[in-house]
Amino acid sequence: ANLRCADLRGADLRGAKLIDAKMSDAKMRDANLNQADLTGATLNGAKLIDANLTGAKLIGARMIGANLSCATLTDADLTGAKLTGAKLTHTKLTGADLTGANLTGANLRGADLTDADLTDAVE
Repeated sequence: ANLRCADLRGADLRGAKLIDAKMSDAKMRDANLNQADLTGATLNGAKLIDANLTGAKLIGARMIGANLSCATLTDADLTGAKLTGAKLTHTKLTGADLTGANLTGANLRGADLTDADLTDAVE
């Protein structure tokens, strides 16, 4: 799916299958992506402020420069995700799997990483 620059603010995308979707620069503030499958998706520069990504699959997702401020990623799978330069301020990453994720230059100020798995993650 090509959703580049799409305006999905407040959209209900619970359980959506968005595998390998092109979503760079999409506006997704307050979107509900609970349990969505975004494996391999490209979300570079996407605005996911206050979005609900609880239990979402973001395996290998490219989220370079994405804004996930105040988003909820509780129990999300971000294995191998590229979050270079991403804004994760006050983001809830409780129980998230960030194994092998690239967090180079990411802003994690105020983020909740309780029980998150950061094995082999790059900072």
